[in-house]
Amino acid sequence: MLEAGIGLLGAGNMGSALIEGLIKKGLNKKHLFVSDKFHKSEVEKRFGIRVLDNVDCAKRADVILICVKPQDISALLEEVEPVIDDGKLLISIVAGVKISTIEEKLKGRGRIVRVMPNIAALVGEAISCFCINGKVREKDEEIVCEILSSVGKVEKVEERLLDAVTGLSGSGPAYIFEVIEAMSDGGVKMGLKREMATLLAAQTVKGAAEMVMKLKKHPAQLKDMVTSPAGTTIYGLSVLEERGIRDAFIKAVEKATKRSEELSKA
Repeated sequence: MLEAGIGLLGAGNMGSALIEGLIKKGLNKKHLFVSDKFHKSEVEKRFGIRVLDNVDCAKRADVILICVKPQDISALLEEVEPVIDDGKLLISIVAGVKISTIEEKLKGRGRIVRVMPNIAALVGEAISCFCINGKVREKDEEIVCEILSSVGKVEKVEERLLDAVTGLSGSGPAYIFEVIEAMSDGGVKMGLKREMATLLAAQTVKGAAEMVMKLKKHPAQLKDMVTSPAGTTIYGLSVLEERGIRDAFIKAVEKATKRSEELSKA
């Protein structure tokens, strides 16, 4: 497991998920530093870690995870900039904030990684995509993968693709929550109790996802495995096609991607 000191600037939902994941993976708490003025008592009670101020946290850590909201990152970077040098590896999970923006705020210092995770980190099932600046070394990438794998799967991409990643997997859990809720509503309409309908819908989505991941077949092939001639499934699928469900999902990813691009420029 990692022996470097890891500091988290921010311990909201994503920050807390990373703390929990790292501890479960075996990171000694003495190597873990946290700063968060909004969740101080919660973090100290839940994880048994003393919460520091931002500068002290950044100063002690070799690897710094920036886990604040986009509107807070500018002031945070200005605050910690005096203690940042090229010996620090900085990993930002702040949505929409480019590597160049972080470099500018830190006056070109630091080895910088930008990450787009998703909310499934809360249950250890995130998919996190990362990109790097020119100072990041191969060993740094190994550290990044080790940290992010504590909450799910990890992939490296070019920074120009992070907006598409945001539109697909960053926002994606919300799309699937809508699917689960709608399927559950359908079950209730047809006589199932809500608790049972939601369980069936959620497990069905989970099982289908596992088939895609493990069987390594195209989703269309897997769909055909379920679809019998003149059976129930093809009748259900025909309704989804009539209502334009596929196109709606494609346009949702497209629209979310464009919004991410707008926010990055802003």
